[in-house]
Amino acid sequence: MPRFTKDDFFPDPSFDNLRAYTSALAQTPARLRNRLFARADPAAEVSAVRSRSRNEMKRTLNWWDLGWLAIGAVIGAGIFVLSGIEAREDAGPAIILSFVAAGFAAMLAVFCYTEFAIEIPVAGGSFAYLRVELGDFVAFIAAGNIVLECLIGSAALGRAWTSYFAKLCNHEPDDFRLINADPSNYKPFLPYGVRGVFKGASVVFFAYLGFDTVCTVAEETKNPKRDIPIGLFASMTVVTILYCLMALTLCMMQNYAEVDINAPFSAAFTNAVGWKWAQYVVAIGALKSMSSVLLVGSVGQARYVAHMARTHILPPWFAYVHEKTGTPVNATMSIIIASCFIALFTNLHILSNLLSISTLFIFMLVALSLIVRRHYVSGETSSRHQKLLIVFLALIIGSSVATSAYWGATEGKGWILYTVTVPIWFAATLGLAVFVPKARQPKFWGVPFVPWVPSLCIATNSFLLGSMDRDSYIRFGVWTLLMLVYYVFYGLHASYDAAQEIKSTHTISNAPIYLEEGAQTRALKAENSPNNGLTDNQKV
Repeated sequence: MPRFTKDDFFPDPSFDNLRAYTSALAQTPARLRNRLFARADPAAEVSAVRSRSRNEMKRTLNWWDLGWLAIGAVIGAGIFVLSGIEAREDAGPAIILSFVAAGFAAMLAVFCYTEFAIEIPVAGGSFAYLRVELGDFVAFIAAGNIVLECLIGSAALGRAWTSYFAKLCNHEPDDFRLINADPSNYKPFLPYGVRGVFKGASVVFFAYLGFDTVCTVAEETKNPKRDIPIGLFASMTVVTILYCLMALTLCMMQNYAEVDINAPFSAAFTNAVGWKWAQYVVAIGALKSMSSVLLVGSVGQARYVAHMARTHILPPWFAYVHEKTGTPVNATMSIIIASCFIALFTNLHILSNLLSISTLFIFMLVALSLIVRRHYVSGETSSRHQKLLIVFLALIIGSSVATSAYWGATEGKGWILYTVTVPIWFAATLGLAVFVPKARQPKFWGVPFVPWVPSLCIATNSFLLGSMDRDSYIRFGVWTLLMLVYYVFYGLHASYDAAQEIKSTHTISNAPIYLEEGAQTRALKAENSPNNGLTDNQKV
């Protein structure tokens, strides 16, 4: 364990003394322009940047481990608590359709994440992918939301865990019956209309969060190109089926208006079915499941934070990997402690909504990054194709956001604007597929039907965002503002200095790193690289 020193938190030249910091602040506009379009080099991301953790993470995981890791990271408060809240307040028995819609959106994101995890196998997950494809500033915006996700994700699980623990200790007597379900509870099936289904989907999307943990342990996977796709797709298929079956069962056991919003499954067995003993079995199972999510979640969250610290957007103290365990111990302890404090003073509904907004936003950015990765390579893509790419992407994003905004403004009752926005989205995606040639192909495994799949991912996640409540957006806006303040006074200057360090030293690991540049694949080694490595920046 390293000692606490200034260099653990402020190692960069901009923070050497007050004069250096004042000079750095004076250069803020110039540095912001530099970092705004600076794209990280994949070679540096998996070598020089990773080396800042001092020690390597151990490669011990296979596809079986990853599959169970994903299941352990996902099945928790989303199904055991939020299903009850949304069934009672927004979707009714149609909560099963909410889980189907949310699962579809999550699976589209899984496709995009998988290709990146194979091509850029580092602990940084979506943060690293965005640094490579969309640049340092966009990656920072995502980083702020990832930190938010890390903090409130565990906090939300903690709140849900508490609800089930309280139910487990409840000793009120109830009568015993031999009845399991009543199909009449499914009438009416859509008490809140179609809007309720998608509003519920936007919230229970929280139930699918955590699969990206698999991407953050890519550094610790024996064979990423084989194990990650198998582990991710198998686990998400199993999870979606389980969620739908559990939601179906819950709403057949009791009327949606009577569902307990704190511990719905335990209460359903007690109040509706009369199986008092079953509430304890369910509560123990829920606590076991949510405890697993808390533990596995801390694994992924710590690796996100550790890789951010490697780039110095966060203090490098968080990047330290323990010599014996091969894990980011400082990041892990910090995330757990901070999440505990947040859980004490907030409620689950606020946490889950804010988490869903930040995660849907990140998923949209990752899908956008995949399109850019396939259709743009610096120095190879022509100016004409680059302009077309920008136009089509703007139309895809604009039409998706307009569809989402119209859905939210009309509360699902309007339809006229969809006859404009949906055709624009389709035409823009078709134009991208036809008029902008692929600049790069994946080496091992790639998302099929690009740009259709990532474009649909953008549209779907944007649509779910349109179902979120106003207060959640206000909280999201406040958090984003705080992030920007932090970036201007610390993150910008620290990451700028870190990038300059890589640029000046040209360091790169001795291990072979395989990259795809246009149609060419080449192995980079320190001893035979023309410049003994690659720089951290590639200008768009």
